[in-house]
Amino acid sequence: LSPQSPASVISPNYISDQTLCGFLTAFFASKVEHESKHCNGKGFQRPGSSAFDRVYTANQNCGHAYPTFLAVLWCAGLLCSQAPAAFAGLMYLFVRQKYFVGYLGERTQSTPGYLFGKRIILFLFLMSVAGILNYYLIFFFGSDFEMHIKTITSAISPLLLIP
Repeated sequence: LSPQSPASVISPNYISDQTLCGFLTAFFASKVEHESKHCNGKGFQRPGSSAFDRVYTANQNCGHAYPTFLAVLWCAGLLCSQAPAAFAGLMYLFVRQKYFVGYLGERTQSTPGYLFGKRIILFLFLMSVAGILNYYLIFFFGSDFEMHIKTITSAISPLLLIP
C-alpha cells in the first residue's frame, strides 16, 4: 500500500469495533462472575453446575475466537476496503452475542450463531486475500484492481445479513 492510499488511514469504525469487542468481553466475563457467585462457591471450578459450565465454556469459546477475528478484521480493512470490513466486524460482534446467549440455552441454539460467525470470518479472510493479490498484481504487473475489489466487497457485504 502506498502512503497516500486511503486504506493506510485507520477509520473510526475500527475503533468502534474494538470498543464493542471490549464491551462484549466485559459482558461475558460479568456473566461468568454472576454464575460463579450464584453457584455458592469461591473458585471458578464448579463440578456439577451445568449453568456455570455453559456460561464459562461460552466465555472461553468467544475469547478463543477473538484473536482470529481481530487479525482478519485488520488485514481486510488495511489491505482491501475499510467500510465492508467494519460492517462485517460489527456483524461478527452481534453474532458472537447471539452465540453466547444461544449457548446459555440448549446447545443447539448456539449453532446458528457459530455458523454465521464462521461465514463472516471467511468473508474477512477472502477480503484479506484479495487485498494481498491486488498488491502483488500492482507490484509485478502494474495492474491495480483496487476499485473493482472495493466495489465487489461493498456489494457482497450486505449479503452477510442473510441467515
